[in-house]
Amino acid sequence: MRVSQLLNPTLREVPAEAEVVSHQLMMRAGFIRKAAAGIYTYLPLGWRVIRKIEQIVREEMDAKGGQEVMLPIVQPAELWKETGRWDVYGPEMFRLKDRHDREFCLGPTHEEIITDLVRGEVRSYKQLPLLLYQIQNKYRDERRPRFGLMRGREFIMKDLYSFDRDPESSKESYRKMYDAYERIYSRCGLTYRAVEADAGAIGGTGGSHEFMVLAESGEAAVIFCSDCSYAANVEKAECSPRTVSGDHLQGKTGEIHTPAIKTIDQVSDFLGIPKTSLIKTLAYQGDDKFFLVLVRGDREINEIKVNNVLGPFVDLRLAEPEEIRSYLDCEPGFVGPVGVSGEVFIAADLEVAEMKSAVCGANKKDYHLLNVICGKDFAPAQIADLRMVTPGEPCPKCGGNLKDARGIEVGQVFNLGTKYSEKLDAAYLDDKGKEQLIYMGCYGVGVSRTMAAAIEQNNDENGMIWPMQIAPYHCIVVPVTLKDNEVVSTAEKIYTKLQELGVETVMDDRDERPGVKFKDADLVGYPLRITIGPKALAEGKVELVYRKTKHTELMKVEAVCETIQKIVQDALSSNCF
Repeated sequence: MRVSQLLNPTLREVPAEAEVVSHQLMMRAGFIRKAAAGIYTYLPLGWRVIRKIEQIVREEMDAKGGQEVMLPIVQPAELWKETGRWDVYGPEMFRLKDRHDREFCLGPTHEEIITDLVRGEVRSYKQLPLLLYQIQNKYRDERRPRFGLMRGREFIMKDLYSFDRDPESSKESYRKMYDAYERIYSRCGLTYRAVEADAGAIGGTGGSHEFMVLAESGEAAVIFCSDCSYAANVEKAECSPRTVSGDHLQGKTGEIHTPAIKTIDQVSDFLGIPKTSLIKTLAYQGDDKFFLVLVRGDREINEIKVNNVLGPFVDLRLAEPEEIRSYLDCEPGFVGPVGVSGEVFIAADLEVAEMKSAVCGANKKDYHLLNVICGKDFAPAQIADLRMVTPGEPCPKCGGNLKDARGIEVGQVFNLGTKYSEKLDAAYLDDKGKEQLIYMGCYGVGVSRTMAAAIEQNNDENGMIWPMQIAPYHCIVVPVTLKDNEVVSTAEKIYTKLQELGVETVMDDRDERPGVKFKDADLVGYPLRITIGPKALAEGKVELVYRKTKHTELMKVEAVCETIQKIVQDALSSNCF
């Protein structure tokens, strides 16, 4: 491809709407253009990257026995109502009606429709296991689409669904997909971690892992052990209770006047005690249920865990001040678990159950209670792990030191069990002629998100730095002038030879200053650049520049093409296990 013919409109200024690096660089390098909020057009270079990621995904899915299908984007509401998710999924679902007033949605995911397909076609155990996948657009009406391809209303996703006879074979499908995902992200040239995760709206009780591309700009926090393989999304990470000893109240009990002292920090300073001696009490409203959640004063509540333990809720939120006054007859800021009506559900974190001589709100304006003990002064209806983990805590598996990193979720695997097959009556006849429910799994790869994550992980002040495996082109040939016939002739020969050798190559044949060409090449992020100039060419050499390391070397004209071919082949095979 010649740059003069390539639709590659680069920008010198950062678009005002672009908040993250990947969005900024994809706009500036002419990879995407905005059609509407959260909806983008892919230009040729961006689409080449997408197609390469898709090809890697297809190869790995096919290698595990996957069969590609194409499911409808427009889905009938009846199927979603059968599983109960039509009303549960929330405002993110695009809903529409046809001319006959029948309800449909634009598919945010495809569990219902794929299960409906299988229940109509699978009759016998001999047809299982079955792995069906597709790569297509998904639609979710994000309240605030942002960060370019990281959180959009329309995005490209691969989703595979496994159908098995029993839990054991379902676990085998899960293992296959887990292994395939490791190969996918390794082949894409990315640094990643697989972490334990919450199943979210997809559901299922058989476990889930997220695949996170590590990047400082990542939106998710990842916790991992320095001594073993344990890793988890911070919202899923298990917490072991850590007892803090010491009576900082010196035996004082009863109420203490704390005028206008509401926050944990204020109470800690006012009483001169550490936050580890305080009970933080937060009031929540989960759908039509009001309840209190207790954690130690130095901890943060994990609402994902709260929802999983006490819900699931369609709408989990902090209670409004009016709701607190209505249920507890108390001003916010002074709420505590002592003396609360039995009609109010109280859930306590594991550490709260072990606290001695604690301080909590007195359910009375401007007062707190001293030396409160769980089990003696109040009795939670449920005690569970309800808090966020923090770096430095011991690993729940081996006791090692937990560390944190930032990550971008690019894929997730779910073991669904019979959640969907039971509701949609997807069954088969076993070898004894008895009807059995099908066990399912769901496995997603965010294709467009993977492209954005690759940029977030691989960039510098000059632009993108593509891994060779998913770069739009492997190499760009840059003649510094079009007025020197020998320079142009040599550039053409190298360009043609590289193409013959199977190296994806671009020729910058524009009549532009060398600096403009170099800046555009760095912005787009071609892994290799060959610069042909009169001075080096007089010595029979050209300049080879490595985008990632910025290393530059002079090479003989007759050797450069074979050298580049080997560099590309080695890079493409290095992460294929």
